[in-house]
Amino acid sequence: MTKKLTKLRKKQWLIFATAIILLIVFSATTVYAAGDVAGAIESTWTAAKSQIKTVVNNVVFPVVDCVLAILFFVKVGTAYFDYKKHGQFEFTAPAILFACLIFTLTAPLYIWGIVGM
Repeated sequence: MTKKLTKLRKKQWLIFATAIILLIVFSATTVYAAGDVAGAIESTWTAAKSQIKTVVNNVVFPVVDCVLAILFFVKVGTAYFDYKKHGQFEFTAPAILFACLIFTLTAPLYIWGIVGM
């Protein structure tokens, strides 16, 4: 029975290995592009650049600002309660969160010049 079981496992392993090799062979085909690929990418980028900028300015930055503002106020609250409990105010984390909040609030003014849009 053990020889039969090992023979079956070897057969299953051989079928599995063959299937994997066939999958690799069929999916590893070389693809050649015809035409001006760089021009197509540049024209797509030119068309989408203003949409990307609008979405980032109107969606991404406000969401990041809200998350950082919530984290900042929560951290200030916990730092205050730690101050009342231990008598020492830890201001490092609220200061870092405040600096990040100021950075992301003012980022739309200068980030596009840095990125080149």
